[in-house]
Amino acid sequence: MRRREFLRAAAVGGGSATLLSGVSVAREPYRPLGNVAVRNAKEAVVGSDGKIAFVAATDGFATVDIADPANPTVLAERRGLLGGKTGGPLSQIWDVKVDGDRLLVAGPANPVGDDALHGFALFDVSDPANPERVAFHETKFPIHNAMFTDGTAYLTGNDGDGNPLVMVDTSNDSPTEVGRWSMLDVNSNWSKVDSWVRSLHDVWVRDGRAYLAQWDAGTWVVDVSDPKNPSHLAHFGGRPLDELASIPSEKERDAVIGLPGNDHYVRTNDDGSLLVRNKEAWDTDGKGGNGPGGMELWDVSNLRRPRKLSEIPAPATKDPTYDLQFPNLLPVGVASAHGKCHDCTGGAGASGQWTTSHNFDIAGDRLYTSWYQGGVKLFDIGDPANPRELAWWRNPKKTAFWTAQRVSDDFFVASSMGRHGDGKGGLYTFPNRAGEQENPPPLTAGGNGTGGAISAPKNESTSTTEQPGFGFGVAGLSVLGLTALRRFRNRE
Repeated sequence: MRRREFLRAAAVGGGSATLLSGVSVAREPYRPLGNVAVRNAKEAVVGSDGKIAFVAATDGFATVDIADPANPTVLAERRGLLGGKTGGPLSQIWDVKVDGDRLLVAGPANPVGDDALHGFALFDVSDPANPERVAFHETKFPIHNAMFTDGTAYLTGNDGDGNPLVMVDTSNDSPTEVGRWSMLDVNSNWSKVDSWVRSLHDVWVRDGRAYLAQWDAGTWVVDVSDPKNPSHLAHFGGRPLDELASIPSEKERDAVIGLPGNDHYVRTNDDGSLLVRNKEAWDTDGKGGNGPGGMELWDVSNLRRPRKLSEIPAPATKDPTYDLQFPNLLPVGVASAHGKCHDCTGGAGASGQWTTSHNFDIAGDRLYTSWYQGGVKLFDIGDPANPRELAWWRNPKKTAFWTAQRVSDDFFVASSMGRHGDGKGGLYTFPNRAGEQENPPPLTAGGNGTGGAISAPKNESTSTTEQPGFGFGVAGLSVLGLTALRRFRNRE
């Protein structure tokens, strides 16, 4: 943590007070600076000027003025996108990404039917109050997540086969696919593993490297400095190929939902020496031993020999199961197979309290994290072997946070998708400093839901080989449902 930020923060750590130069300093009260409603909000990203946030909204997107964090204001909403196209409108828009004055709006996140429209729309957002669509690129696969940088769109191409990373050049607002890469290119034996288990859940690109979260197949790093000729650089984590290939079909759902596994999102710091990845996972056996999923910090300064430095556990919850807390978000195949949802478009049959890790951001020595009903947390990772919690805020009866993204030294934003399919999503702004929530609501039956202790790894390191040495995975809530994906894969 930079010294000026340390002094301005006044206190760090998880207690109600800490010693600074020998003096006990109480932590400041911590609460949102402001918020604004965005119906069915999902992912949120921040424009390069730090004044505008863009929010995926399931059936469209919103642009939000955040120049005054105490009073965020919706400037524009675009919903029912591409309703005039065959198979439209574009549905399950869970991800947006911004690159300069262009906004990528992708969907559907999961297979929704053979005839439904799939792809991404490109919007000119130079005037965020009046976004204008300038292009649409149609795909034959759903797009759960994407990355958009230097005019290239990087798409999660979960086609039920190779599940490739798909690269699309958007120059001159004329999107054209230019390259693909799949783990099957490295070792064709990965085809023996059910594609659901090795889904490409998310992609992060920095300095010509794409970091791929491939669920139980681990983290893969690909050289995309030339998107037309991608090449494999490294692979670590994940469960062994033979182990994944031997999972009985009736056990696949539990394998995907619970730990070990579930590489959900991967991101590096500015110089690429530190990598953070998280696990989106739930308890599947009623004992709490395989969920909820937390986060890991890795030294990747030597990409051939990555080394885990520490772990951040998820907040404890009274019910860590995958029961249909947000059934409107789940593919019908998963919901019906689960047997606890009578109306999988609404809020019926909801149970479970989700505190697994979801999307996050890294900037300098700060880690900004979201935990669904577990709230948002801010960490100091100046010493990545000993991350320190600076602040934690949650309101589990009203909010379920999808992401947290830095804006400036003063504040960050976090999007909430609401609760039980109530549509009451929104964008929140939070102070970028240490603090403590006053009278925090409980997450557990007998306490305040404090998470387990941050821990160092147990002498774990891995080498980069074609066979994974450990175990991670893809989707949970945000993955392709097993039944839906198989139907999509076999539709021919």
